[in-house]
Amino acid sequence: MADGQKELAREIRGLLESNDASALGALLGEQRSSDIAEVVELVDNEERRIIFDVLDKPISAEVLEKVNEATRAELFDLLDKHEVKGIISELDHDDVADLLAELPFEERAELLESIPAAESAEIKELMRYSEDSAGGIMDPLVISVHEQETVAEAVNEIRAAEIDEDFFSVYVVDKDERFLGDVRIRLLLTRPESTRIAELIDDDTVYVTVDMDQEEVRNIFSKNDLIVAPVLDRGHKLVGRITADRVIEVAEEEAAEDLYTMAGTDPDELDDVSVFHAARIRMTWLLPCLIGTGVTALVMMFFKGHSPAIYVAAVAFVPMIAAISGNAGLQTSAIVVSGLATGHLVALRLGQVFNREVRIALLVALSCGVLGGVACAILLNSRGPEGSIAPLRLMFAFGTAMFSAIMVATTLGLFLPFLFRRIGIDPAISSGPLVTTANDSISVAIYMTLTLLLVQ
Repeated sequence: MADGQKELAREIRGLLESNDASALGALLGEQRSSDIAEVVELVDNEERRIIFDVLDKPISAEVLEKVNEATRAELFDLLDKHEVKGIISELDHDDVADLLAELPFEERAELLESIPAAESAEIKELMRYSEDSAGGIMDPLVISVHEQETVAEAVNEIRAAEIDEDFFSVYVVDKDERFLGDVRIRLLLTRPESTRIAELIDDDTVYVTVDMDQEEVRNIFSKNDLIVAPVLDRGHKLVGRITADRVIEVAEEEAAEDLYTMAGTDPDELDDVSVFHAARIRMTWLLPCLIGTGVTALVMMFFKGHSPAIYVAAVAFVPMIAAISGNAGLQTSAIVVSGLATGHLVALRLGQVFNREVRIALLVALSCGVLGGVACAILLNSRGPEGSIAPLRLMFAFGTAMFSAIMVATTLGLFLPFLFRRIGIDPAISSGPLVTTANDSISVAIYMTLTLLLVQ
């Protein structure tokens, strides 16, 4: 939180403690809704109640939209149904659909029944789409004109349209409401009034479809430097638009989801303030990891019957093998996951990625194998049970095992993101604790097998 926001939070807390509602209302009326939302996340429910009592409805609506999901869930419980209805009436239909999706089915249905039928139908239509799709993030309010209209008719139609949002171009549809392209506002202002819209259409307009994943939408905006894009249904009819500010939100959501997945948790833990809820979500990831580390322990126990001196010497280097190979695999998977997420064409072609990453892995594995072997020799400066040859064999075995384990881990880090993407699983999981734990078990098994085979 910036210094200005901290000062604002202190002022608000002071007014809350002094119960000066009029001064609080005056102060909040001068603030941005995003700053108020940050303060609302910090205070308790009693103070939130006071803040929402002094806020105007339009500002209350913006604050409710901008707070995090856990805070919003508490606000839904704090505000009565009449207040919630009044607040959501100030929001655009796409924002209302997003908020209602967070409510239990019964509460959602009750709110939808309490608003005008036309608005309710439009919100329900938006809620049909997946929240991660273009249809789920689009704004259904768009300005469109027909191709046979003149510039004068189109301008009059735009003037009569009831829309508060900024727009940068006007979409053109045919008699069947199918999308044809767009016309820049500049052309409507500079062309003669009798000019037909059909003569001004840019039919190379970049568009997205309702079922397109929001991550793909983000990539299309990034590659084409878009400010806004029309959304079409399967019949090529215009149903909405997506603006750059919404895409920025999507990018933040996607980045956060990937970070949570790679860390071994889930964005769902932020939907609730309960520590038990968060602990349960984290344990669903950590329990498989616990099992995986148990498998690693079993692998090591399997080789326990060999020469005690060699076994103890080999076990001493297990953490180094597991850490280096696991991190090498993680580096590869992180590069691949990032490429897949940004939609870079090179990253989508397994052959090209394989050719590059395998060569890098060979150099890394060779370097780590040699350096690891040298480190092993330095640390084993005493003679082994078979004279001076045992440490040399162990050094060779360690270097070979390090090389092999890194190659295997890198291969998994390379192929698993593509595999998960193919079967519809978030590729970021390949960088998470489940896969890194599996890498540890595999690398330790390779190391112990090669070491004990080569040294005996």
